[in-house]
Order: sequence, then C-alpha cells, then structure tokens
Amino acid sequence: MPRRIAFGGFLHETNTFAPSMAGMEAFQQGGGWPPLARGEAIFAAVKDVNVSAAGFVDSARGRDWELVPTLWCAASPSAHVTTEAFETLAGELVECIAAALPLDGVYLDLHGAMVAQNHDDGEGELLRRVRAAIGPQVPLVVSLDLHGNVTPLMMAMADALVAFRTYPHVDMALTGSRSAEVLAQLIDTGARPAKAFRQVPYLIPIAWQATAMEPCRTIYAELVALEGPAVPTLSFLPGFPAADFPDCGATVLAYGATQADADRAADAVLARVMASEAAFKGRVFSPEDGVAEAMRLAETATKPVVISDTQDNPGAGGDSDTMGMAHALVRGGATRAAIGVIVDPAAAAAAHAAGEGVTISLSLGAKSGIPGDRPLAGDFLVETLSDGRFVAPGPFYGGSRMNLGPSACLRVGDVRIVVGSRKAQMADQAMYRQVGIEPTEQAILVNKSSVHFRADFEPIAATILVCAAPGPMPVDPAALPWRRLRPGLRTSPLGQPFA
Repeated sequence: MPRRIAFGGFLHETNTFAPSMAGMEAFQQGGGWPPLARGEAIFAAVKDVNVSAAGFVDSARGRDWELVPTLWCAASPSAHVTTEAFETLAGELVECIAAALPLDGVYLDLHGAMVAQNHDDGEGELLRRVRAAIGPQVPLVVSLDLHGNVTPLMMAMADALVAFRTYPHVDMALTGSRSAEVLAQLIDTGARPAKAFRQVPYLIPIAWQATAMEPCRTIYAELVALEGPAVPTLSFLPGFPAADFPDCGATVLAYGATQADADRAADAVLARVMASEAAFKGRVFSPEDGVAEAMRLAETATKPVVISDTQDNPGAGGDSDTMGMAHALVRGGATRAAIGVIVDPAAAAAAHAAGEGVTISLSLGAKSGIPGDRPLAGDFLVETLSDGRFVAPGPFYGGSRMNLGPSACLRVGDVRIVVGSRKAQMADQAMYRQVGIEPTEQAILVNKSSVHFRADFEPIAATILVCAAPGPMPVDPAALPWRRLRPGLRTSPLGQPFA
C-alpha cells in the first residue's frame, strides 16, 4: 500500500525593524514566489520553480507515496506577519493536515525566520500545532532557508530540519529532495535520530554569508564531509540577523545514529564557525564613494560593475524604495548606469498614463520613510513601459513567474531606473530586460539585493561592490536598535555582547 504523505508550506523571512508588515495580500501575491495555492493547485504552482516543495514533489513521485497537498504560500520578506494572516494560514494548514489523517509522514516547506505579531517563533508555533494534530509517532520533516533562526521549540517538534547549503539559494529544490530522502529513511526504519542543537554566540551580517566566499565555503565543505551513516543530515544556518527576539542568530543542527554522533558533528561545525568569526566582515562603501569607485573601474572594464544596495534589500525586509544610490548615480554623473527595482506604484502609474517617450515630473521613491532617505525629484523620460509580468529564468528564481505590476524604465541623464509596483529583490537579469534594459550593456548596475543577485550577475560582472545607503537592514547588525536578544549574544562578529 502506498505511503500517505501530507505536504505544504508557509514561508516568510521577518525583519522586525522593517517598515511594512505581511498581511494576507502579501501571501496571495507571492512577491516573486508562486502565490497562495491550495490542494491540487500546489503541484502546478511549484512545478519547475526553484523552491523546496518542487524538489520534494519530484523526489516523492519516484517513491511509493501518495501525496496529499494542503496549502503552500510565501511572501516577500518584511516586518511581522500580521496576526490575521498567521492565524488564517497556519490554521488552514493544520486543519488540512488533520483532515488527511491517517498519515505515514508530513513534510513542510518553511523558511525558519518567521515572526508573527502574536508569536515570536512563527515556525515553532506552527510545528507545535502540527505535532499536536498528528501525534508523536508520525514523522515530521521540514526544509528550511539557510537564514532560518532556529529555536529549541522547532528542534523539539520536528524529527528533522534540513537547511539550504547555498547563498545565493540555488539549491532550494535540491533541499526539498534531500528532505524527502530523510523522510523516507524515517518511515522505512521507524527510528528517530538523536538531535544536537548549537546556537552561535554572534550575529553574522548577511552581506558576508555568501557560500562561494570564505569563510562559508570552507564551513560548508567540512559540513558535507561529516555526513554519513552515523550523521544522516547536518545543517549550518548563518541566520537572519534582523529579528528582535531571544533566539535570533546562527545555529548548527546535527542528527545522529547516537547522541554521541550528533554531538560530535555539531561541535565540529561550531568550532569551525567560532574560528571563522573575524572572517565574517568585508569592505563597505558609502553611496558616493561606491559610485566613484564603480565609475573608475568602468573606464577600463569590459563588463558591468555591479553594486549591491544591501541595506534596502527587499529580500531582507526593505520596501525597495530608498533613493540613496540613485542620488549618488545622478550626482556623480554616472553614464550607462541602471538601478532597480524602485517600488513606487504611483510613479509607475504616472508613467503609464503619460506613455513612452514622454518626459514627466516626479518625486520618485522614499515612500517608506527611512531615516536619512529622500525622494529623487525631477524630470524623467519614460523610455519603456511593461505590465511587469515575466519569467525569471536565472539560477536563484529558477523559472519563477513574476509579477511586479505596472512597471517602467525611467531615465534621468544617463541613469536608467527600473520602477515597479510590487517588490521583489533584484536577483535576475530579466528584471532589467522586462523594461527594455539590457544589463550586459551597462557600465554600472545597482541591485537592491545583498547576495542572491550574485547567482545571475556574477557571470556578467567585472567586479562587485557593496554600498550602505539608507535602508532598514544595516550591513552591520550591531547598528539595529535591539531590545530583546538573549544576553551575551554579540551583535556583530567580534562585537559587543548584548546586555
């Protein structure tokens, strides 16, 4: 008889310092990910998309499993998930799982860094409810984003948590497939692995978490080498350092045939992470200095110089509308330069009302009220209009069908600005092309993204610079106004402990 497996997903990365919360509309739209789907519609929603649920489904279909789809949704990172959205979506997901009983297993595609208005530990609370519904014997396996802030409750409720190993996250679907393998082992053996959980005592800035760079490259290589029959799955999560609650931060999760096996692996990875603390730092430019350096490099470069506008990264909770880098490009007289995406629905609507080839006066961006930010006011040429619907085929989005809403390419001087109506981080070249900008022909590209853009832009980049313009996600987490971290946690590598 086929094994009966329920699966679903509820994903959100929460920056508790961000300006806007995630309500039901955010999950219904998806923000660059497939929109809210229920039941059989989940299969079509995630098919051929780089999300963990897609990899899980593909792997499960090669096994003797009957899949029971429940609910799957994701929203762009932002401030808290509203109480209404959390209770509606979590409640429906748990009800669907309970209605599917009896089950041989449950798989959930979660992020790991969700904070709701009514629950600091969004995933822990969701898993607690799922465990209460299915009982202690049904195996429960969860895939997580590498930026998850894993909590003791999450570890206790799930039989296995399996995290991404790449940033940019090009292995999301692969992680779903790995999760299916872990679930199959739990079902076939009837055994539960021993668990070891370690919290790293310092926060890691996301700009320096890229896994193709040191120190993460070595950490993950050593982690993979430790896996085997005695340690079936092992994860290191650098964490998402913008959630103001006690369990924010990096973690190591080890599962072993014995407790000694799990502890040995967890301690080995933790030791490497501790030895790497000083390496989790890098050079950051001011907007003006970054543009000046990019212009200098572009004089002889044969490829674009790419700048990360890291502090307004919508993948970290920004609204993607701060204008510090745009001001620097215009003031600096940059040529063949492009920046995106600036989310300003009113400006996009004005451009569509005016039409292509028309010059309009605007006060662009800066609607989220970030301290130190101000709009870019002036006359803009409407070069190109778009409905904002396109496929993002690069290695991060992996074929996601995107909808940025009414969009436009606005030009001031020789600076082109991608303006959209909905936010998604600039992590795919198609996000420029959908408004007529060919990224490979630009001298300078400014992307509102911290690391995910590297997957699609490193191959076309002469070099990559990181700039700190105003935004809600400081490149140094120590700059955030923390109030609720656990005592002793260092708020940046080699930094001061929280007290």
